Amino acid sequence: MKTLTVTAARQNLGAWLKRTLKGEDVGVMIDGEIVAFRPVKVYSEDYAEHEYGVTGAALDRFAEKVNRELDADRKAGRLKPFTGKLKRD
Repeated sequence: MKTLTVTAARQNLGAWLKRTLKGEDVGVMIDGEIVAFRPVKVYSEDYAEHEYGVTGAALDRFAEKVNRELDADRKAGRLKPFTGKLKRD
């Protein structure tokens, strides 16, 4: 593993990250510990579950409730399309 100081890592961070993506082990020493760079996969379809502990079923119920509320607000005329201009008081 290539171990760097924080200063050395900061000076050429992009290059170190690219080397990590190519499979090289790179770490940064801080407070006597090594923090390793690692690529991670992000799965947006289960983001709510991982980030907030919400199950897929609970998220589906929430989305249905929000959509019902939006539909009711549209029918009642409480929603207006955003034109890109803010109304100032």
